[in-house]
Amino acid sequence: MRSALRAVYLPALVFEVGIGAVLPVIALSATALGASLPLAGFVVALLAVGQIVGDVPAGALAARIGDRRAMLVAAGLSVVALSGAALARDVVVLGVCVLGVGATNAVFTLARHSYLTEVTPVLRRARALSTLAGVQRIGTFIGPFVGAGVIHLSDVRSAYWLAVLTSVSAAVVILLVPDVVQHTRALVRVPLRRVLRDHRQVFVTLGLAVMMVGAVRGSRQTVLPLWSEHLGLSPATTSIVFGISGGVDMLLFYPAGKVMDRYGRLWIGIPSMLALGVGFALLPLTTSLGSLTAVAVLIGLGNGMGSGVLMTLGADVAPPGSRAQFLGIWRLLQDAGGAGGPLLVAAGAALGSLATGIAAMAVVSAGSAAGLARWGPRWSVHANRTTRRRAREAGLLD
Repeated sequence: MRSALRAVYLPALVFEVGIGAVLPVIALSATALGASLPLAGFVVALLAVGQIVGDVPAGALAARIGDRRAMLVAAGLSVVALSGAALARDVVVLGVCVLGVGATNAVFTLARHSYLTEVTPVLRRARALSTLAGVQRIGTFIGPFVGAGVIHLSDVRSAYWLAVLTSVSAAVVILLVPDVVQHTRALVRVPLRRVLRDHRQVFVTLGLAVMMVGAVRGSRQTVLPLWSEHLGLSPATTSIVFGISGGVDMLLFYPAGKVMDRYGRLWIGIPSMLALGVGFALLPLTTSLGSLTAVAVLIGLGNGMGSGVLMTLGADVAPPGSRAQFLGIWRLLQDAGGAGGPLLVAAGAALGSLATGIAAMAVVSAGSAAGLARWGPRWSVHANRTTRRRAREAGLLD
């Protein structure tokens, strides 16, 4: 188990530090190459597009070569994509490289999700996966600060070289830790169309709830800066408010996992969505820095409360024989929702009312809570309040 944790958590932290360092400088790199502001925004969006495009192939790759090898391939390809971004002399080249970074991130994320699902005891699954989600948040939070340091000493391109270094470091850590999966599971290649056919009921029901949860979470990063600007706050103040919300977000990942393991997934998933919904509903009513900060804290609490819940639900319902392919489709639904949420907010703003777009996300939050309540797993040996008694009956506990 220690080997499995070292093979996932440490590489995930190191890898995400690099991604976090790159995120703030993509737009700057594009404008430095002559891109207009709308074009620079499009280049930034290619990171999310790459992740969506890479989700399903990531599942197929992990199923074909194994989760651990897929992580190594993703780390290697990210080195190529990040190096290309650092050396780019043209906006098109930069865009292609950013798209590649998103796709490799999808492979790395899917592989460590599948790997940790495989090696973690089911009664500790939620804690393991919520901790993985927390580690990802911590790495992305640290990354911009480390990136700012290297940029101060050099230039913007140095952030990409930092990410190259973190990708190589993550690969080295994975190589040094023995693979514990290869001795317990033979790789099974199941056609994607068969996975879709056999589990279509899950994808069109619980999958819809997953998309809505992804939309709510994705819009969280958009509504706070936009409403802060609407209130006339300075960029520095906006960054502080956003940072406070992110800091609160990182505090709850382990308690959230413990509650999910002990009482069930829905005891976290539903309250998380309701808290986010209340936060979105209150946000358009804020008129000052103090009220905005209070709502930002609530939104951070709601998002942090649900740390790892989608990964855990995906692990619960994924079939063992085609886990990687199933999780690839699962993450596609999640990431598609994550991209759609900000678009809904932007549509409201384009129609002349940012408050309407934010209020729409409050409605989506309520819908996601209802979807989880309706379609979430009602019982399993690791997903409800009677976990330990049922697990003993099933022979999973002594």
